[in-house]
Amino acid sequence: MSTDKKTAVITGASRGIGLATAKKLASKGIDIAVVYIGSQEEADNAKKEIEAFGVRAEMYYCDVSDFEQSKACVEKIMEDFGGIDILVNNAGITRDKLLLKMDEADFDAVINVNLKGTFNMIKHTCRQFMKKRSGRIVNISSVTGLMGNAGQVNYSASKAGVIGITKTVAKELASRNVTVNAVAPGFIMTDMTNVLSDSVKEQFTKSIPMGRGGTPDEVANVIAFLCSDEASYITGEVIRIDGGLAM
Repeated sequence: MSTDKKTAVITGASRGIGLATAKKLASKGIDIAVVYIGSQEEADNAKKEIEAFGVRAEMYYCDVSDFEQSKACVEKIMEDFGGIDILVNNAGITRDKLLLKMDEADFDAVINVNLKGTFNMIKHTCRQFMKKRSGRIVNISSVTGLMGNAGQVNYSASKAGVIGITKTVAKELASRNVTVNAVAPGFIMTDMTNVLSDSVKEQFTKSIPMGRGGTPDEVANVIAFLCSDEASYITGEVIRIDGGLAM
């Protein structure tokens, strides 16, 4: 990869793992394009936190599950920054229910954001990665995509699909010096898990060999490594960040 100023596009980066990743990459002097669909207040706060590292940060409101919206968003980022060096597909939602009670809308919504959203963003950025003959793509999967989880048939399916995308695109882009990897977080303490009851959290931590949940920063550290020049010979890999949960 070039030693020139780099730009990273991170979806779902106004909070949680996405924001932690944005700040970690910003600390390395990388400009950040945040793709978000949350509140404007969250986006404004995230922008300030990222810019505190002395880099450029721009916010782009976009529903990544929408093919044309994603295309327009990438085109705007390309216009604003002049290029993209790193793509982190972090945007994700849950609609947890047992299969018996899950309706079609619950299934489709999660697949569309988590899986199709990953496809959309890679589809609209891959051509310029190939043209530059360099790039880093990191997709956020989950241990549920590896081991399943009761009540998450939609989420597990989407995250298993992300692994399939990762390995396939890694093979397609390897000859152009573009690496494509995934991380599979376990029980990470974010807004998504904070809504769980204390008893559910306790049940989760009992199943984790390390006896605790992870932090967004612990996930961001691995993502940042995979985005770095030090990871230039790693592609098609899925790295669990789960305290041993899925061993």
